[in-house]
Amino acid sequence: MSYIEVNGETKRYQTGQTIIYANRDVSFSARQGELIVILGASGAGKSTLLNILGGMDTCDEGQVIIDGNDIAQFDAKQLTTYRRFDVGFVFQFYNLVSNLTARENVELSAQIVGNAADATQTLADVGLADRVDNFPAQLSGGEQQRVAIARAVAKNPKILLCDEPTGALDYNTGKQVLQILQDQSRKRGATVIIVTHNAAIAPIADRVIRMRDAQVQSVELNPTPTDIKDIEW
Repeated sequence: MSYIEVNGETKRYQTGQTIIYANRDVSFSARQGELIVILGASGAGKSTLLNILGGMDTCDEGQVIIDGNDIAQFDAKQLTTYRRFDVGFVFQFYNLVSNLTARENVELSAQIVGNAADATQTLADVGLADRVDNFPAQLSGGEQQRVAIARAVAKNPKILLCDEPTGALDYNTGKQVLQILQDQSRKRGATVIIVTHNAAIAPIADRVIRMRDAQVQSVELNPTPTDIKDIEW
C-alpha cells in the first residue's frame, strides 16, 4: 500500500492576466521507507512539490494523501500539527540559529515533539560528537549541514524532506551527507525525499521522479540502488 499518494496536484499563480503553473497535474505514489529522488532543472517545480508535501504550502487542486490523510484538505492548524510531528526538513543553506550551539539547535527542534531522540546522541550519529558545543560559525559547511540533518531527524519524523542538501557542499562531504540520509531510510524506516538537479544522485534512490515544466515526466523504480560510495559527479 502506498504511503504517499499524489493525485492531480496543481499549484498556480496569477500575475495580471498571466497564469503561471508551478505544479501541473502532478501524480505519483511511494511506499513507506523509500529513498526518493525528485530530479529536474531549476524551475521544474521540484521545490514547490516538496513544500506541498511538507505542509508549508497548499495546492489549488488535487489530492496529497500522506499515511491515509489528504493534507490538501487540512486547515492551517492541522498543517501545523502535521509539520510538527510528521515531517523533518533539511535545506540547502542549513538555517541554523547562529547564537545557539549545535546541541541547542538540535534541542530546539526536539522540544516540539514528545518522543524526540537525545540531541547529543543524534549529533554523534552524524559524526559530530566532538562538535556539540560549537556555534555554527565555528563549523564547516558540511558540519553545519550535518547539524541541520540531526535537527531534522531528532524529531523521529515519518518523512524527511531535503531540498538540494548537497548543493553547497564539496564532493566528499556531499557523499557523507547522502549516506546519513540513506541510513534514515534503510535503518530507521523514514521516507526520505531528496530534491536535486544533480542527476548523478539518482542511482542511489529506490524511486526517481523526473520533473520538467511543472509536470512529472517519468517515475522510475530502482530495485538495486547504487551504493553511495560508488557514485561520482
